Amino acid sequence: MSSPSAHPLLRRALAALATGLLLSCAGDFEVCEPVAAASLAAMPQRLSDTGLFADGSMTVLAEGVKPFTPWFPLWTDGATKRRWIRLPPGARIDTSDMDDWQFPQGTRLWKEFTRDGVRVETRLLEKAGPRPEDWRAVAYVWLQDQSDAVATPAGQRDANGTPHDVPASADCFGCHGGTRSRVLGFSAIQLSQASPPDHLDLEDLIASGALTQPPSAPFTVPGNDVERASLGYLHANCGHCHNLRRPESEGARCYAPLNDLDFRLQVGRLGSPGETPTYRTGNSAAFNPRKPDSSRMIKRISQREPGWSMPLLGTELVDKDAVTLLRRWISEMEDD
Repeated sequence: MSSPSAHPLLRRALAALATGLLLSCAGDFEVCEPVAAASLAAMPQRLSDTGLFADGSMTVLAEGVKPFTPWFPLWTDGATKRRWIRLPPGARIDTSDMDDWQFPQGTRLWKEFTRDGVRVETRLLEKAGPRPEDWRAVAYVWLQDQSDAVATPAGQRDANGTPHDVPASADCFGCHGGTRSRVLGFSAIQLSQASPPDHLDLEDLIASGALTQPPSAPFTVPGNDVERASLGYLHANCGHCHNLRRPESEGARCYAPLNDLDFRLQVGRLGSPGETPTYRTGNSAAFNPRKPDSSRMIKRISQREPGWSMPLLGTELVDKDAVTLLRRWISEMEDD
């Protein structure tokens, strides 16, 4: 067996961990537990070796790789994102729990970030084993000439001269560890909006037989436009941490809030806005109907103070559009 020094990827990770470089873990976050060295060593060192692109290209997708767009995106300081998934040939997604899909071993998902017109990173999330928790992740930082991207398990601040911070591999499960599925943007609710012809959506998965227990139709988030957008925003930006179905901590999660709020939408509780976990747990605790100025939620999303503002991880800028949206939602909310 070769020594750790034989693996440049592992060597970079260990060096960063030795100096305590774990991006974004501050305040309410505990220090993220380092990812297992063997897991990091097994990840490809270059994006071109991950199977995202066809051989010899960094723009043409490989066969079997499909783009998708979640209905409700995660706020990442205005970065533009593209997302792809590849399922093993012939494999299906276990949808016996429609709120927590279980993916077959060998599944890979990628997410590319462009900030201020510069392609800065592409993240890889891979199902490496048969258990629900057998996922590993790493971010690939793009070279200045955009010819390839290099695995950077320790993360990187201000990547490629932009304000964008690339997370450490350990940080990834600060969010992804909050659900049993570990996959956040490729789900029954997130894929229920009709997508462009070349993007996967729930109807495509149903038609192709990719789901073990397919629903009869896509799901509808309840309410008017403001209610629907607000529920979706909280689902995508807060629900991975704030939900009552969080798996027990396995050590690789940096943030574990008290289980008193649940902003994660569930397919069986979409009859009306008031039926959702968001309303049932957030009323008075996170928001006060018709009183946005006294709502804790508004105070925490309206500023960026380490360890106190929300979301806690992966953002340095206030999402002003979201603040406006949620203030209107609360202002128009009927009190129970």
